Amino acid sequence: MAEAPVPLSEDKIEAALRGTPGWRRDDNEITRTFGIRYHGGVAMIVHVADIERLIGHHADIDLRWGRVRFGITTHDAGHRLTAADFDLAHRIDAIAQAHGAEPLDA
Repeated sequence: MAEAPVPLSEDKIEAALRGTPGWRRDDNEITRTFGIRYHGGVAMIVHVADIERLIGHHADIDLRWGRVRFGITTHDAGHRLTAADFDLAHRIDAIAQAHGAEPLDA
């Protein structure tokens, strides 16, 4: 049986946020919104979902006309922030860049 993820301390969260530019903390979630045409957003979400499936960690995703918002927290850690959240944020940034998405809240 896999070990439960360990929530990060406040100091480690702040350090991780400094290393993840453009992501914002909203309580126990980190978020980022990208501007992208609707169908490009769908393709980006599928790409993110493929990676999420491989790593076993998932974001909440909100697709709107012209934008995609990602919200990340670790549900298995009581909806607290863990290192896995920041790893996924970095992966999403790379995927968004590959799809030509523009950060809207950098």
